[in-house]
Amino acid sequence: MSRKEARAIPMVVYCLSLGVFALTTSELMISGMMPSLQEAFGRSIADIGNLISLYALGMMIGGPLVTVLFLALKIENKRGLLGLLIFYALAQSVAASTSNFHVLLVARVLTGMAAATSFGLMLAITAQLVAPELRGRASSLVFAGLMLCTVLGVPIATAITNAFGWRASFWSIVVLILLCALVIALKIETTRDGPQADLRSELAEMRKPKLWAAYATSALVIGSSFAVYSYLSPITVELAGFSAMQVPFLLAVYGAANIVGNYVSGRFADRYTIMTIFAGLVVMLAAMLIFALFAELKPAAILAIVMIGLTGIALNPAFVARVMRIAHPGALVNAMHASVINIGLGLGPWIGGQAMEAGYGLHAPLWVGFAMTLAGLLTLAPPALRRM
Repeated sequence: MSRKEARAIPMVVYCLSLGVFALTTSELMISGMMPSLQEAFGRSIADIGNLISLYALGMMIGGPLVTVLFLALKIENKRGLLGLLIFYALAQSVAASTSNFHVLLVARVLTGMAAATSFGLMLAITAQLVAPELRGRASSLVFAGLMLCTVLGVPIATAITNAFGWRASFWSIVVLILLCALVIALKIETTRDGPQADLRSELAEMRKPKLWAAYATSALVIGSSFAVYSYLSPITVELAGFSAMQVPFLLAVYGAANIVGNYVSGRFADRYTIMTIFAGLVVMLAAMLIFALFAELKPAAILAIVMIGLTGIALNPAFVARVMRIAHPGALVNAMHASVINIGLGLGPWIGGQAMEAGYGLHAPLWVGFAMTLAGLLTLAPPALRRM
């Protein structure tokens, strides 16, 4: 990023990135603490995987509903975001305190609902703060919080869980969420959005067929990533033969690849949106095939993890740039984007878990990831590319 471009992106965008880091660390840290949660609640791997799927369900359902409510009540973006972060911290506190698995499931749904609307508001605020030609790059900075979550947040949460138990990781998120709320309260000015907060105009945007085509690509690709990532701990330990203590290192490798991929995607997202997505999916499809066929080989497993990290969720800036090019980037468009992504995110781990329960073993999530990646690639068929 040039100095001129950096100056065009306000520092408050980094505060939003901090918020994304906190929310996504909470969402994804389950993958690194599955053994501890299994022991604590006496549940199967598939049941623990549902903690990710139900979080995604909360995002899928709650994001659009809460956003529509906020628009109808004309709640200003910053105030709505702060309220959601406080609600998130309360629900996370319940999750950290409970010994009842069903209460934990409900808390995950509630935090997912708050997270989806928060993501939509964060992206809407980002779009307001920068020029249209910088939206893809600015969104890559916001999504850097997601990438740092995988390279720092999840490995640290896994290490905390191994040292102090899973509850300590959950409480750490409560503290971080409240810190994020404080930073946002101090660093982002309260403004009235005018047309961007109009419910009728945002609902009109949802009638565009191209918008739903973009949503479908995002959902399939992110779902593919999480079909594998959600079970990465047992896959690498039981299939590839890594030790449990090596899992944080593997998660860090994946996260580092995310950061590199996010940077590259952000650099090309605004100018070469579709080609960035297409190239990423070709690499990702090859990675899924390598992982599914050679999961027992450590070098192949590491290579596949790096390739998936470079693509998958790292393509988010290109996905966001595509959506913002098609429709006005208001809170509802972005919240719905988060929701349809989480349809895929929820289906990926759920289908993988069901396949394992049916007796197909830990290879099943890898083949689910391959199938979803292929479906995502097919949504970018030549006719679709010409229309875009």
